[in-house]
Amino acid sequence: MKPYSIALIPGDGIGRDVTAAAWTVLETAAKHAGFALTGTQFPWSCKFYKDTGRMMPEDGIETLRGFDAILLGAVGWPAEVPDSVSLHGLLLPIRKAFVQYANIRPHRLLPGVNGPLRAESFDILCIRENTEGEYSGAGGRVHQGTLDEVAVETSIFTRAGVERILRFGFEQARKRRGKLASVTKSNAQKYSMVFWDEIARKLAADYPDVDVTSYHVDALAARMIMAPESLDVVVASNLFGDILTDIGAAIQGGLGYAASANINPDRSAPSMFEPVHGSAPDIAHLGIANPIATIWSGAMMLDHLGEAVAAGRVMQAVEATTARGIGTIPGKDRTQAITAAVVAALS
Repeated sequence: MKPYSIALIPGDGIGRDVTAAAWTVLETAAKHAGFALTGTQFPWSCKFYKDTGRMMPEDGIETLRGFDAILLGAVGWPAEVPDSVSLHGLLLPIRKAFVQYANIRPHRLLPGVNGPLRAESFDILCIRENTEGEYSGAGGRVHQGTLDEVAVETSIFTRAGVERILRFGFEQARKRRGKLASVTKSNAQKYSMVFWDEIARKLAADYPDVDVTSYHVDALAARMIMAPESLDVVVASNLFGDILTDIGAAIQGGLGYAASANINPDRSAPSMFEPVHGSAPDIAHLGIANPIATIWSGAMMLDHLGEAVAAGRVMQAVEATTARGIGTIPGKDRTQAITAAVVAALS
């Protein structure tokens, strides 16, 4: 059997439950498909930070580098560790070190899931630039605590970074329905977003088979609610993509169904797969977290590893489960019950 080594980072709160659930499903899928998954678990989390002063060890990145992929649960414990510490101490370093510049988030309604919109037939693939832009971490604060305090946050947009994420978006659109929405705000941000628009127009000449439209981010946000079925692939900067995909999660029924992949397209380093939702410490002890977003993320991981058939079977099992009304109402079904239903549908 072909083996794959997976780094498991359950993280905080419900991250532990949903990672365990997804791993059970993925192991079952692997067994049926005839390949092997070997998981190595790491305790890196906000608790780890409180114990050691770091979100992960100094050699954490090099430790992860030898794995085929990373499956992450959820990181965050805001009552004990500021989100700015947990994010910049674990997730962002992994994304940047492994050049996971394409954050992919699918948005569609699963069978049996009721979304808040009248529209039900949408299928949107959001692609978010993942390593620079507004989340570059460039800036600082001076005169802290005084009336003269100044905070500066600098967005970094490089030609290489913008071109590669836009090209990735064009390639995904070419594989789907041939429509690309490029998200911008060039009327207000006359340097970074005008730059983005110029590169989008330049690349469009290489993809005459793709219908590309530039939208201001506020107009695109409205379109995701008013006419989501008109959208195919959406490509956006780090900040814009982050916000728009929360809208995507909302219209697909909630964060319990929002999956994501942090992809290194040239496969020079492992990619990371994680649900969009947070650690939800308020329900972490109740056993009612919906594991579907993490299972869906795991299916994306299998597809990235080249196991497309197994990935498809996992998604078919998820859809069969939600079609029966299991995992479709927040808090109704326990995590273990949803997991067991998906496993049974796989078998």
